[in-house]
Amino acid sequence: MNIDPQIIHAMEQLSPFNKLLGVKLLEADGGVAKCRIDFREELIGNYIERILHGGVTATMIDLVGGIAVASSFGFESQKRGMGTVDLRVDYLRPGRGEYFIAQGAVVRPGRMLASTRMEMHNEAGTLIAIGTGIYRVSTSAEPKPMNV
Repeated sequence: MNIDPQIIHAMEQLSPFNKLLGVKLLEADGGVAKCRIDFREELIGNYIERILHGGVTATMIDLVGGIAVASSFGFESQKRGMGTVDLRVDYLRPGRGEYFIAQGAVVRPGRMLASTRMEMHNEAGTLIAIGTGIYRVSTSAEPKPMNV
């Protein structure tokens, strides 16, 4: 799959948090997205068991859901921005592995809200977590909120 190098650069390098995690964008097209992170000491949550921090898992689930939504309307479209409205993560197994793949897909695109399903596996294909998300999509035609 060919992804625009500018999109890869934005996702992997321009977001300081994504860069800190070492996110690699593997797929982003037509409402489907896939990202990878490698296991590193800095990402450990349980230092005794040496498993991935749950916040890293949740971040990857959220990130891939958002990228799936963005890819569904095209990164170059007139959409101004988007944000997570609701996110549910179910942790199924400890985050053990050499690397992790998170993938997401838009289940229902909408004019203002999009629903997604996501999952994360380790390199052996073991399902680590699943998630669902609702993302609000803002159009450039929307008025800006007043400062109250």
